[in-house]
Amino acid sequence: MNVPNVTHYIHAYKVAPWRIQIRWAGSVSLAVLAATMVASLFLYVSSRTAVAGREIQNLNAAMVSSQQVNTDLQMQAATLTSASAMSERAVALGFEPALAQDVEYLVVPGYARRAPAILASAELPQMSAPTVPHEYNESLLEWLDQKITMPARGLR
Repeated sequence: MNVPNVTHYIHAYKVAPWRIQIRWAGSVSLAVLAATMVASLFLYVSSRTAVAGREIQNLNAAMVSSQQVNTDLQMQAATLTSASAMSERAVALGFEPALAQDVEYLVVPGYARRAPAILASAELPQMSAPTVPHEYNESLLEWLDQKITMPARGLR
């Protein structure tokens, strides 16, 4: 029962060899399609990576430029607020240095001066210089002399 079907298929392939060629062509086409898809995926990922890298370079360049502008502005502010520049501008605006006879103090009734801030605590004990025991100040020769002469002192 199965034997005629097998012979039928073998006979069909012998009669139509183009079916084998179509199978080979389909397999090759599938392999080419798969390779094309992998290559296009690789190109997509590579292009996205390149774009991201370029954006990072642009952001780093913008950051360096902003830091330079910030440093320039800080330098300008320091120059404008220096003591010499401020005194020149004050003289140009008509200000004069205050003399002792020009200063007038006003007494404001009800104003209480703030107590000065004491940063050191009064409760802390005063630390004295550390005292070192005599044994640590003694040299080896002094110690040997003491040990040798001690029995002699005891005999007297």
